[in-house]
Amino acid sequence: MKARERISSVDTAWLRMDRPSNLMQIVGVMIFDGRMDYERLKRTVAHRMLRYRRFRQIAAQNADGAWWIDDADFDIDVHLRHSLLPAPGDKNELQKFVAELASEPLNPAHPRWEFHLVETMDGDSALVARIHHAIADGIALIGVMDSLTDTQADAPEDGGLLPWTASVGKAENEVDTHANDLFWRWIYAPMTDATQASIRLGGKLWGKYLDLLTHPTRVFDYTRIAGAVAGEIAKLALMPNDTQTRFKGIPGTGKRVAWSEPISLPEVKAVGKVLGCSVNDMLLASVAGALRAYLQEKGDHVGDAEIRALVPVNLRAPGDFEDLGNRFGLVALELPVGIDNPLTRLYVTRARMEALKDSYQAMLTFSILGAVGMAPKFVQEQVLDLLAGKATAVMTNVPGPQQTRYLAGTRLKQQMFWVPQSGNIGMGVSILSYDNKVQFGLITDKGLVDDPLRIVERFTGEFEKLLWLVLMEPWEILDDPEAVEAALADARAHRPARA
Repeated sequence: MKARERISSVDTAWLRMDRPSNLMQIVGVMIFDGRMDYERLKRTVAHRMLRYRRFRQIAAQNADGAWWIDDADFDIDVHLRHSLLPAPGDKNELQKFVAELASEPLNPAHPRWEFHLVETMDGDSALVARIHHAIADGIALIGVMDSLTDTQADAPEDGGLLPWTASVGKAENEVDTHANDLFWRWIYAPMTDATQASIRLGGKLWGKYLDLLTHPTRVFDYTRIAGAVAGEIAKLALMPNDTQTRFKGIPGTGKRVAWSEPISLPEVKAVGKVLGCSVNDMLLASVAGALRAYLQEKGDHVGDAEIRALVPVNLRAPGDFEDLGNRFGLVALELPVGIDNPLTRLYVTRARMEALKDSYQAMLTFSILGAVGMAPKFVQEQVLDLLAGKATAVMTNVPGPQQTRYLAGTRLKQQMFWVPQSGNIGMGVSILSYDNKVQFGLITDKGLVDDPLRIVERFTGEFEKLLWLVLMEPWEILDDPEAVEAALADARAHRPARA
């Protein structure tokens, strides 16, 4: 048996999605308190990360399909690098370093991941990671990175795990039949002939391909949910493009990266509890406010602008990340950047998030990714360009560990990561919580948004607007934004004149 296995259809879709302007790599940065021992880091990665076989395999494509092939010459030194930031070696230089890496493709001749241990001038360390999306999605990679860390600085380097050993791969033509059966049973089975016809998404080519893909002997009519699925397909097909702003355009190859200082997660929870909103609602509304403020600073008319973000939705069971791969769908969230009142903006965001909870969009987009991964590449590009053209950003909100973690004996202070943007999407928004703190990060196309820090700096201020409303206004009127606005106007009218 040859040491190779077929790449799943969904992971194949991500493998083929690379473009010079939007590389399909997840980029992360972890900032540590003090200098990290490079050799200890290398041993920790070897013991804990390389036990996941995907990090020792090359993703190869040929006329026979896409395959994971064991790298017979695997060398950890190819993937783990040691760097020193140029002067002044501060946060700004680190953000530039991350942006440069995000603009460079990973070497397809090796397993597609890299770690860069970076020394900063203030005596701290940062670990910058690049991992191709074909290997795993963000939730799985959070699990992998968590397995690299410990709750104590003096934990054993091997984490109690046995060292990895080279193993024989699956049979050359073996396909993961369990995953394939589940794919057909839960995704395509509910689609009647009518729903299959409606999934054309404006392209006859896609409709014809799906007709071939959905062999009639393998399709069943689950009438209970077929109507709902058909409705979601129609929504995707008929969804208009969101507002044309400076955030939309044709991206180039250069990127810009920025992230905020952390804010208190318990504080966000407390304000959200008073306002009847989830942490997610609070953070997304704050992002919408930050984007609005940036557009206004640039002199742009916001009016009733809506910015649509594609939001990944996890389809894994809790703790299920050992097999890596991609198991998530996407939902489309309209951020109400045209709303000036922060409370109204929050409550509109909450209502839209509630509406998405019962949506089949996530399952449907997962099925589309799986289908296009089995289609010719030009079919995949046509479908994904159509979907990506309806959005401005990709947005992730991922919970990390809520207790202090250590990597190679060094305390982790902050972490942030960004998922890639497909098609011509030029903005990635990331919200990540860790150690009872939460922070906001952006990756943007340099030609569209050259100064993402100006957006990031407004995120905390937008949350603080909600905090001050909770502190200053009677709680019984907080569910009525107009009443709050009237109370604030009255307070301004009766403010004593300055001497």
